[in-house]
Amino acid sequence: MLSKSYTNLLDLASGNFPVMSGGGVRKRLPRVMTVPGIVSELDDDQANSVSSDVPSSVVQDRMIIVANQLPLKARRRPDGMGWSFSWDDESLLLQLKDGFSDDMEVIYVGSLRVDVDPADQDDVSQTLLERFKCVPAFLPPEIASSYYHGFCKQQLWPLFHYMLPFSVDHGGRFDRSLWEAYVSANKFFSQKVIEVLNPEDDYVWIHDYHLMVLPTFLRRRFNRLRMGFFLHSPFPSSEIYRTLPVREEILKALLNADLIGFHTFDYARHFLSCCGRMLGLEYQSKRGYIGLEYYGRTIGIKITPVGVHMEQIESVLSLADNQWRVEELKRRFQGKTVLLGVDDMDIFKGINLKLLAMEQMLKLHSDWRGTAVLVQIANPARGQGRDLEEIQREIQLSCKRINETFGQPGYEPVVYIDQPMSIAERFAFYTIAECVIVTAVRDGMNLTPYEYIACRQGKANASPTAVSESGCGGGPRKSMLVVSEFVGCSPSLSGAIRVNPWNIEATAEAMNEAISMLEGEKQLRHEKHYRYVSTHDVAYWSRSFMLDMERTCKDHFRRRCWGIGLSFGFRVVALDPNFRKLSIDAIVSAYERSKSRVIMLDYDGTVMPQFAINKTPSTEVISIINTLCGDKRNIVFLGVSKGLVAEKILNSMVDKGVKADFVLCIGDDRSDEDMFECIGSAVNRELVSPNTAVFACTVGQKPSKAKYYLDDSTEVVTMLRALAEASDDSPFSSPSTTPWGGTAISP
Repeated sequence: MLSKSYTNLLDLASGNFPVMSGGGVRKRLPRVMTVPGIVSELDDDQANSVSSDVPSSVVQDRMIIVANQLPLKARRRPDGMGWSFSWDDESLLLQLKDGFSDDMEVIYVGSLRVDVDPADQDDVSQTLLERFKCVPAFLPPEIASSYYHGFCKQQLWPLFHYMLPFSVDHGGRFDRSLWEAYVSANKFFSQKVIEVLNPEDDYVWIHDYHLMVLPTFLRRRFNRLRMGFFLHSPFPSSEIYRTLPVREEILKALLNADLIGFHTFDYARHFLSCCGRMLGLEYQSKRGYIGLEYYGRTIGIKITPVGVHMEQIESVLSLADNQWRVEELKRRFQGKTVLLGVDDMDIFKGINLKLLAMEQMLKLHSDWRGTAVLVQIANPARGQGRDLEEIQREIQLSCKRINETFGQPGYEPVVYIDQPMSIAERFAFYTIAECVIVTAVRDGMNLTPYEYIACRQGKANASPTAVSESGCGGGPRKSMLVVSEFVGCSPSLSGAIRVNPWNIEATAEAMNEAISMLEGEKQLRHEKHYRYVSTHDVAYWSRSFMLDMERTCKDHFRRRCWGIGLSFGFRVVALDPNFRKLSIDAIVSAYERSKSRVIMLDYDGTVMPQFAINKTPSTEVISIINTLCGDKRNIVFLGVSKGLVAEKILNSMVDKGVKADFVLCIGDDRSDEDMFECIGSAVNRELVSPNTAVFACTVGQKPSKAKYYLDDSTEVVTMLRALAEASDDSPFSSPSTTPWGGTAISP
C-alpha cells in the first residue's frame, strides 16, 4: 500500500499529494460553491470558471494573502438549509491575482462577513479550502467585536486619520483590553496561516492595519519566511503616531516583515520618521530603493499606489446598459449638470464639507441654480459610534436646507442616496456625471476618481467620438475632477483641481471652475489621466510589489539568522555567513608578517567598558597602547570612529608614498559602521597594498559591516596585549593631535 505524505493542510484537504512526475490537469474552481446540508448543492452553470485546484508542491510558487476579510460573498439559502458562497469581484484581494504569474497558486486567509454557526464551521472551512483555496478564520465573538469595532475602528482608524481622542465622545481613548483583543485576533490569524504554509517556499502578503502585529507571530515561527505587508490607510506623522501607547510594539511588529508598502511617499516618510525617532533606526535610499536597517536585515520600503481593474470595469460597462438603463438617468437629469460624489459613510470622507461647498456655489453663482445637481452616493458605514451618528445627522440637515433654499418645481439641487448600490448602478452614474467631487479630509487612496475616468473613457471598442444613446458603452472622452489634497490618489492626478476641503469658499470656486471649463480642456485633462490610470492598474501594482518582495528576500537563505527577544521585542538577527569571531592567533600571525601597520581604535565601549563610571584607562591599557606605539612599524590612532577620518588617514599615507599592509580598526556601535565600510573597501580603492591584511572588528556579536567580532572590551584588551607582545621594543613617543581631529599615538 502506498503511503501518502502531506506538506500542508491544503494537500490533506484536497486528497492529493505531490509526485515526482508533476503533471496533472489544471482545473478551474467554481464561481459559486455550496456544502451539502450546510451549503446548498452546486449549480451546474456555475462550475468550471475560476482558479485552480492543482495539488500543492514545493516547486510551484505560492502566495498566501492574509486580510481581515476573505474576497467572498456569502448568503444563506432561502430555505435556510445552508450557505452559498461566491467570489466578490469588487474585492481588491481577488483582482490583484492578475499581477502574478499564471503558475502561481494563491491562497486566501481571512474572516467571513457572516456569522457561521460553530457546528457548521468545520464543514464550511473544508469546502472553502477545497473549492476556493480560502481559509476562514472564525474568531470568537467576544474577540471579534473588540478587535474590529473596538481597537481597529475606534482607536487605529481615527488615529491614522489624524484624529486624537481629546474627549471620550470624540475618538476612543486607549483601552488595554481592546489592544489585547487585537493581539489575540492577530495570533488567531497566524495559526490559520501556519495551517497551509510551506515556510521554505511560500510568500505571505499581509494587508492593512487590522493585521499590523501578525508579522511578529509568523516571524517567531519561521525566521526566513518571505513576508510582505501593505498598508491601505494613511500613516500619520510622528507627532500623531507617538501618542499611541503601543506605538513601539506595532512598529517592531511591522519590522518583522521583509517589505512594507505604502500608497504615497508621505505615508512612507512618516513611517520612517517614526522608526528613526522611536527606535533610532536609519534608512538608505539607493537606485530608487529604500532600505531600513534592522538587526542585520534590510526591510524594503515600497511606495506604489494601487489601481483599478480595467477589464472588470469594461465588462461591467456592458452589463450596465442592461441592468441600469443609463437612458433613464439621462432623461431624469436632462438639461442638468451633474456633479457626483461617491463615498463611504465615514467621518473622514468630508461629505458634509462637500454639501457646504455646493451650497456656497449656488449662493455665489446664481446661474447654476436650476441646472447644477449634486448626486451624493453614501455607501453603508463600516464603523459605528457617536461621531458617525452626528455626521449622518448633519448631512441630512444640510441636504434638507439646501433643497428647501434653492429647490424649485422640477429641480432638486442635492440628490442624496444612502442605500447599497450595485457596481453597475454606480458606473451608470459615473457615465452621466460632468464632474466627480472628492472632499475627504483624510483617505488612504480613494479609487473613485480612477473608476470615474475609466467609465468616462467607455468600452475599448467604442468609437472615440461616439456618444452612446443607450448606455455606458460610448460617451465623450472627457472628465473633470475636484480632489482633496489629503487623499492618496491626489499626487497621481495632475489634471485634477486640488482643494483644501476645509476651505469651503475655495472648494465652491473649484466646483464652479470644473463644470465651467471649456470642453477641449476637459478632454485634454481626461486623456492625461486615462493614460496613467490604464497603465497603472491593479495588476501593475501587485506585480511591482511582488518583484520587490522577491528582490528583498533573495538573500534569506544565505544569511545566518537567530530569533531573539520576547513578546513584541522579538526580532531576527541576520548575520553575514562570513562574519566570525576574530582569531587572536590569526591576527598575531598577520601582524608579525607586516611592515607598515595602521591601528585605529574607538575608545568608549571598545578599550573601555561601555558602562564604566570611571572612563580613565587602566594602567594595563596604557601600557599596551604605549608598547604598540613603541613599534616603529606602527601608527596608532585612538578615538577614531568616523569613516571620513579613517579615509583621510589612509589618503594621507598614500600622499606620503606609504601604503599599509596591515590595517586593524575596532569599534562598538553604529557610529563605527562608516569606518568599517571605509576599511573594507580600502583595497579596491588602492588606499592600501593589494595583499594588505584588513581586520574590521566590532565589539559584540551583532549585525555589522565589520567582518569580525570580539565579545567585549575584555577580549579587545586581550587581543591588543597579544599584538603588543609581538611588537618590537622601542622608546615611547608622546601623544599628538592629528590634523584630522582625532588623537594619535605614534612613534
